[in-house]
Amino acid sequence: MDPNYAWPPAGQPWSDLPESTRTAMVASGAAAWEQIFHGRATYNRQWRLARPPVVGADAFRELNEVCDRIAQLILEACRRRAATAGQLRRLLDVPEGETRLLDEDEPLHDGLLAAFRPDVLLSDGVPCIVEYNIDSSLGGAFDADTVIHRYADLYREQGLLDRVRPAPSLLDQRFVAIRDTLGLADGARVALLMDLDADYPGLEDPETFLRILDPLADRAKHFGIDLVIAGIADAGVDAGQRLVVRGAPVDALFRLFVPNRVTPSAGLDAVAAALAAGTLPMFVSAAAWLLGNKLNYAWLWADLDQLSEADRTLVRRYVPHTVALTADQLDRALADQADLVAKPAGGSAGHGVLIGRELSAVAWEDGVRAAIDAGGNILQRYHHADRVPMDFVRIETGETVTAEVPYSLAPYLFDRTGSGALARVGYPGCDEVLNLARGVLLTGILLTP
Repeated sequence: MDPNYAWPPAGQPWSDLPESTRTAMVASGAAAWEQIFHGRATYNRQWRLARPPVVGADAFRELNEVCDRIAQLILEACRRRAATAGQLRRLLDVPEGETRLLDEDEPLHDGLLAAFRPDVLLSDGVPCIVEYNIDSSLGGAFDADTVIHRYADLYREQGLLDRVRPAPSLLDQRFVAIRDTLGLADGARVALLMDLDADYPGLEDPETFLRILDPLADRAKHFGIDLVIAGIADAGVDAGQRLVVRGAPVDALFRLFVPNRVTPSAGLDAVAAALAAGTLPMFVSAAAWLLGNKLNYAWLWADLDQLSEADRTLVRRYVPHTVALTADQLDRALADQADLVAKPAGGSAGHGVLIGRELSAVAWEDGVRAAIDAGGNILQRYHHADRVPMDFVRIETGETVTAEVPYSLAPYLFDRTGSGALARVGYPGCDEVLNLARGVLLTGILLTP
């Protein structure tokens, strides 16, 4: 890994393709957008992508290396301050009981990095890792993998895959990580449990939502896993305190629900009972969720003098400067409004984010003061998102439109092994906050050879 790697322009891999290839890819994607995005999560009712982003394979490999190393640095920063999950929770000022299924005595071990997905903006051509999602409940994986392989099938039919290829299947790599990190025997019965009462597109019809996930169970068989997909409310325990899902005990749990927002239920209590009894290996421990708290970014910056020169370079180049938002930061926050962002340290999906340059001075000051009073927020240096030309289909008319939009990449690393990535792509006229609730479009990525 080169800490001073020269990143190519974001749009270059696409523009380097022959014009005839680009034209054919956009035309075929525009004609087939309904099939490509059928059943995929989105709140956008106006636009669909006519093609996915194209990323250079060398640059993507380098990005995965950078993201893996910074994840290790986050864990090390936590270990310098805490030995157990309970100690870390208290340092992060997370209320007791808020992170469900947390074992307070669990050591902060390397296995907590079994699944993570950093969110990366390109800013002035350089990746800026605005946050880390460290947990098994990483959203967007099924959508990213499904969409990019639908595109690949379409391009394969038309002989367009000689210059691009889909990124490796992140779903496949996740099954490998589940099997290997839990040490599962061939044919192990694994429950994939999710919170069907959560706020997510498609959950208004839970049975249809679960049927859409059936291909996951089929794919899991290739890795020796008998995957059982269900809502967490349907789980129970037997007399031996083994977790029971859909009428039979399971050998392990793939937790696809967020531990601090999961809906309380008898099923959640059953999972807790099986974990306490030691009968349920789980991918992954709820302690991993604490590693994604954004206060850990402030610790990285506070610890710079304890890092090697190479690691200091990585943090300074790829991690936006971050501090805890406390009363002593108020004057700086007001003076440097245009260059700062305030965020809940334990938040997600863009909720509660204040972007200084998008607010009036009064609204910014009110928001910052409220965040200081509430506690649990960070102050982070603002990095703009580069805009890259992308191609879209206007749903109402079917016309194809090219527009320069921001997008972010979220590489998935399972068992610290790179695979595919989720691209959150803005749309014509969108703002810079790229999350599902604001109508961004989700896809995987293509790689150049």
